[in-house]
Amino acid sequence: MTRIADPAAFILANTRLQPVPHAPEISLWLADEVTPIWRLTEEELGEMGLPPPFWAFAWAGGQGLARWLLDNPHEVAGRRVLDFAAGSGLVGVAALQAGAASVLCADIDPFCAAAVALNGQANRVGLAFTDANLLDAPPPVVEVICAGDVFYEKPMAERVLAWLTIAADRGVRVLVGDPLRTYFPKSGLDLLAEYAVQTTRELEDSAVKRTRVWSLGPSAAHRRRLPDDRPGTILKP
Repeated sequence: MTRIADPAAFILANTRLQPVPHAPEISLWLADEVTPIWRLTEEELGEMGLPPPFWAFAWAGGQGLARWLLDNPHEVAGRRVLDFAAGSGLVGVAALQAGAASVLCADIDPFCAAAVALNGQANRVGLAFTDANLLDAPPPVVEVICAGDVFYEKPMAERVLAWLTIAADRGVRVLVGDPLRTYFPKSGLDLLAEYAVQTTRELEDSAVKRTRVWSLGPSAAHRRRLPDDRPGTILKP
């Protein structure tokens, strides 16, 4: 069987450009159905050791986070932003449309490089991309980190939360979009917004997911008092 040598060609042949349900200002190259592209990826690309085509769908957490950025552009305007586990690059596109100075999309799936490039072109924004595993190093020097739909697997969730907490302790604004997946952390986050996001029963357990956007604060250890503080005074980083 002939293997796919051109990721962009594969994406263009198996998806179509369409508006994102909860952020229609943005159009992405998305699959209409889950099963065909999932099967095709396994059959055609399986020997390459690639993960499933998460980049081919607008997941609920990313949609909610994109909507929140578009409605609250002051959060990213003029700032350097990291779209962590970017997938299609939806959140990165939203950040640039909201006025971010720059956006780095990061995902370990090498097909995401092509997906992010195509989706950036479709929305007339310039997204940078890395397929490096950023969890292997300290968080990069940015002012905002956005993470959508990253708490679906326990080992991944624990590692990501620890890494994002390091960033928050350094003063980075950490924004999370999630429909309360199984391993979503039960503490340490402040609720910013809640949306009813249209999705598909092929991907989720309902056609509409209650999706929330949160900010992650610094760890309790980082919110310490200095010796000369008055009792009860907490220093923010």
